[in-house]
Amino acid sequence: MLPNRNTASERSALLDRPAAETAARHLPADPSRRRLLAMLAGSTALAVTLPAALRAQEGSGDMASPFSFEALVETMRQRAAEPWLAPQKAEGFFRALDYDGFQRIQFDPERARWADEGRFRVNAFHLGWLFAEPVALHEVSQGQAQPMAFSTDDFIYHQPLGVDVPEHTQMPGVAGFRLNAPLNQAGRFDEVVAFLGASYFRALGVGNRYGLSARGLAVNTGLPEGEEFPRFEAFWLERPSATSNEVVVCAALGSESVTGAFRMTVRPGDPTRIGVEAHLFLRRDVAQIGLAPLTSMYLYGPQDQGDYDDYRPAVHDSEGLYIESGGQKIWRPLKNPSRLGNSYFALENPRAFGLVQRTRGFEAYLDAEARYDLRPSLVIRPRGDWGRGRLRLVEIPTDLETNDNIVAFWVPETGFAAGQEISVAYDMEWGTGPGEARALAGGDLAAVRRSLAGHGGNAGAEPAKDRRKFVIDFEGGRLGELPAGAEVTPLVTAARGEVLEAILSPIEGTRTWRLVTEISAKGDEIVEIAAHLEGYGQVLSETWAYQWMGPEND
Repeated sequence: MLPNRNTASERSALLDRPAAETAARHLPADPSRRRLLAMLAGSTALAVTLPAALRAQEGSGDMASPFSFEALVETMRQRAAEPWLAPQKAEGFFRALDYDGFQRIQFDPERARWADEGRFRVNAFHLGWLFAEPVALHEVSQGQAQPMAFSTDDFIYHQPLGVDVPEHTQMPGVAGFRLNAPLNQAGRFDEVVAFLGASYFRALGVGNRYGLSARGLAVNTGLPEGEEFPRFEAFWLERPSATSNEVVVCAALGSESVTGAFRMTVRPGDPTRIGVEAHLFLRRDVAQIGLAPLTSMYLYGPQDQGDYDDYRPAVHDSEGLYIESGGQKIWRPLKNPSRLGNSYFALENPRAFGLVQRTRGFEAYLDAEARYDLRPSLVIRPRGDWGRGRLRLVEIPTDLETNDNIVAFWVPETGFAAGQEISVAYDMEWGTGPGEARALAGGDLAAVRRSLAGHGGNAGAEPAKDRRKFVIDFEGGRLGELPAGAEVTPLVTAARGEVLEAILSPIEGTRTWRLVTEISAKGDEIVEIAAHLEGYGQVLSETWAYQWMGPEND
């Protein structure tokens, strides 16, 4: 079972727009995979009451109590040996809120925490609808944790809600929170990061609009056993000094199979960086653990137009998976497959991976509302050596841009048995920096500027439907400095397919070289294609990789 866009898109609506502006948006009527998965994700999204071990960390009532990340790690280690307690939903009017009512609730910016000083503001998300299990927030100052209390006085309720909201009512927790800071303009507190639903969170770099999501952990994603959605049950926010440009957020994660302690250091900027330290403890055997999971949407693009009768040339939050490992750089364009697609990259000690929106500029998307050209890329940079494992990419068919259908995560080469402990650290970079393609590929290697595809055969002739033509443009690096007659060789492989031709030539007046290759396959064979350029005893480009499901699925 895969995470889906329904929950994520509604989170995006909440994050992008005030409640009054989003009130007209509605859920789809069909009880499809999108709706079902959203309900499943929401139902396991947030914790309600903290077990005794965590309450010992939290303290009781309004009393402050000592807090440290090391103590939280030990608490979550102990909890892994205890039975899992299913979350309980908040009672009262929270249970009666539906989608429309929930969208009409807005946190009052005048009630933001930390508004008295400093560069950060804390806003909360209201309980209700899919987000009915309370999450506890705490403020940490000088090693002491104090519960952050919220009431109905902290929210603006735009009518009609469909329910009566009691005045001055203390809330048993919140659905999540967001941090605001001067990101794009001095003195203006823009959203930087938001935590809402399961272990999902999103962040923005300078000039970004919300797009893809990250998660704390993925358990059995894309497996027949069915996906489990661990949730962040409680957060401890370390109050920064008045001049600090970073916030430390600690979180307790729990589910039927795993507990965990997370420490995240958020630094707004271009890009916004989040440093993550995580310690995980398995309660029981699981089939697969996915570390640093990323979730995004890809509907169509130039190499995968599908049957969409749409004025926009491309619709996606991310267009490719980027990988650095062992001196190699890989660019894998995303696709919206005709059937569930899985790609596995066997790696040792990866240096970076992420879901990237490489093509920028309004003209590439022509969507004045969604502004896909402003969606952030997210690159994970592991700290230390992660050892052997697989980077898994899951692509699920979808016919709507409101579905999150792309998932990528790291699967370590270990068993996942009860009692096992996994510790990991990495840095996240959210942003759109200038010249992103060249920056990602590195100064010496050419990057894939664009990928195109179509039927095989010659233009103007009858299409050769037993083959597929792929056009890959490489740009920059040492390649871009070579003359037109330089001895550059394309190396193209096609596992379970045949490379019929591979023609490379420079595009006059540019620093771009174009590779045109045709691939054949039998029936519905899944063909794994890879291509890169070499010359003068050197690798000149990153590796373009793609999964083609054969002519019967075109």
